[in-house]
Amino acid sequence: MNQQITTYIQLQVKNRDRITVLFRAILIIPIAILANSFNGFDSSNSYVAGVLFFPVVLTLLFRGSYPSYVLAFNKALLGLSVRICAYFLLLTDDYPSIEANEKVGVEFPEIQGGRTLSRGLPLVKWFLAIPLYIVGAVYAVYAMILTILAWFTIVFTGEYPDWCASGVMGTITYWNRVYGYAFALVTDEYPSFTL
Repeated sequence: MNQQITTYIQLQVKNRDRITVLFRAILIIPIAILANSFNGFDSSNSYVAGVLFFPVVLTLLFRGSYPSYVLAFNKALLGLSVRICAYFLLLTDDYPSIEANEKVGVEFPEIQGGRTLSRGLPLVKWFLAIPLYIVGAVYAVYAMILTILAWFTIVFTGEYPDWCASGVMGTITYWNRVYGYAFALVTDEYPSFTL
């Protein structure tokens, strides 16, 4: 059974709004400011890219459990980030909602109900994930190239090319798996390197 974060994005291929695609980089600014307001706004190092990290490490290390309130916060914040990414990377024309929706989102693996996480592994997961970061950087460049090509295609034809969608969606999914392993700490299963 897969114990990774799963990502779902309902791709909008046809009848794209060319005007919003043309100005997407400007339209994304207000919601990006909101999302970035959660990123490391204090100096206590409790946040890693907005996620509550330090409290999870401590409770896993000393109590062996994942705090439910932190899990809910991390899931909501990652869901918002995915909605923003899907909009910015042209996968959808729906402006990112601050509330969860059924078109774009994430599902975390079940933590409560008997499945336990390693107590000591959270101390080294960030280090074990270094190869994942390197591969992920290559995937991110690939996704940006595909997004630029998709941008031109949408502006001129009004359709998102299918051949771009799988690479961009795969990159988002890949980074969410890495995020779940190394930062949100919701799984001990090492993510695969594939899109």
